[in-house]
Amino acid sequence: MGLEQTLFLFGGLILLTAGAEFLVRGASRLAAIAGISPLVIGLTVVAYGTSSPELAVSVAAAYSGQGDIALGNVIGSNIFNVLFVLGLCSLIVPLRVTQQLIWLDVPLMIGASVLLVVVGIDGTISRFDAVILLSGAILYTIFAVKQGRQEGAAVEKEYADEFGARSKRSSWPLQLLLIVVGLAMLVFGARWLVDGAVQIAELLGVSELVIGLTIIAAGTSLPELATSVIASIRGERDIAVGNVIGSCLFNILAVLSLASIVSPAGVRVAPAVLTFDIPVMLAAALACAPIFFTGHFIARWEGAVFLLYYFAYTAYLILNARAHDALEAFSSVMLEFVIPITVLTMAVAYARYASARRKP
Repeated sequence: MGLEQTLFLFGGLILLTAGAEFLVRGASRLAAIAGISPLVIGLTVVAYGTSSPELAVSVAAAYSGQGDIALGNVIGSNIFNVLFVLGLCSLIVPLRVTQQLIWLDVPLMIGASVLLVVVGIDGTISRFDAVILLSGAILYTIFAVKQGRQEGAAVEKEYADEFGARSKRSSWPLQLLLIVVGLAMLVFGARWLVDGAVQIAELLGVSELVIGLTIIAAGTSLPELATSVIASIRGERDIAVGNVIGSCLFNILAVLSLASIVSPAGVRVAPAVLTFDIPVMLAAALACAPIFFTGHFIARWEGAVFLLYYFAYTAYLILNARAHDALEAFSSVMLEFVIPITVLTMAVAYARYASARRKP
């Protein structure tokens, strides 16, 4: 990579990460000053704020006619969030979830992934499709606020410790300034990152879609990674998991819909995305279902499996983009050995859990 492209790429990532941090801090503290509960702040302002880099990059790319980057960023970010972020967090500390909302969010995330398949199956996410997705984002936000009020005392305390008292110490003008500065950094960071990514794709001879699925997706997911890892270390496991699941929903329903609205002709969905990348994203969402529904718990070994699959997915993208000779052997090993063993292991774990529940 050339020096100019590298500076654009990393400069954009730094601005996006810092901008998201300023935006989340300013917005969450301003919400606390306005008397909004810490639980609602965590479920909405923070979860959506950590997805602001994805929003900025995808909207900027779609507006410039680079729909592959916009779409790749959303799909790649969701895959990164579930497989890498949740996997890494559960390696730090096994994630036991008590927040009821998360148990409902997982099927909603699966449903949103299926909806993406439905609206994209014709090869384009049109503005009409975008309105459907955006309506889902609005309904989900209303649902999250209402459902959040029914959470137990333990979850409320966890969110209050993170987003409560310390958020009320600053004045509202400072928080408004943080929000404005954060938004400005997001705008410039998105532009730099998209420009740098396009130039790097041209230099390396790979598609903008692959760059969006890998470098940009991982880069724009840094706020989710930082938030969830720190929450895991502090023992705030509901925040760690809720941030990931909420961000995945926001990416599909809000980020992709707004990107499709500003795009001159909607966002094109390449056949390869429909047959491979979206199914991988859907499979990652489905992988959460047996884990949460059988024990509301992600063990370390399950986190290790998630990480393994993320690295395998990334390796496949790179090998396929370079038309490497090892691609066929790699695919055979994954399809004939790794995936069947994983499915069998999870099935045995579920059977043991179901058997234990039947015992008096």
